[in-house]
Amino acid sequence: MNKTFDRYSSVAFALIGAFFVVESRNISTSAYGSEVGPNMFPLGLGILLIVLSLRLFWESSKKAAKAESESTVSMQYGRFAIMLVATLLYVLLLEPIGYVITTFLFLLVGFQTMGSKSILASTLVAICFSAGVYYVYVHILKGTLPGFPAWLGL
Repeated sequence: MNKTFDRYSSVAFALIGAFFVVESRNISTSAYGSEVGPNMFPLGLGILLIVLSLRLFWESSKKAAKAESESTVSMQYGRFAIMLVATLLYVLLLEPIGYVITTFLFLLVGFQTMGSKSILASTLVAICFSAGVYYVYVHILKGTLPGFPAWLGL
């Protein structure tokens, strides 16, 4: 995109990440029935946002910006709409369907929308990621996530 825009946005995102880290310290460190407290997710997101913004700043200062005019940049409103609807459905269906199934479907739709060539590879990655995160968070870290729906009998 634009080198100047990338630099300013990386600084803005780093400040937002720092805000997340600082404010996550004000959230309680434990929750009832869970060894992982509610402060862990915003803390992790803040740290990730700071790291990614530092990388963006480094890359934007390293490379010369490509000269692209507004006419050559294709707006992809269809992809945006699909991801927006998928995100809304993810939020609405997380409790009734459960984390593993909802996350698998969201990732599969996301991978295919962003242009994955192989549906088999997308399916395998989505299954491994959703099941792996569920296992690590629930069984190893002793956190709580919505399980499978009762009608599945799992």
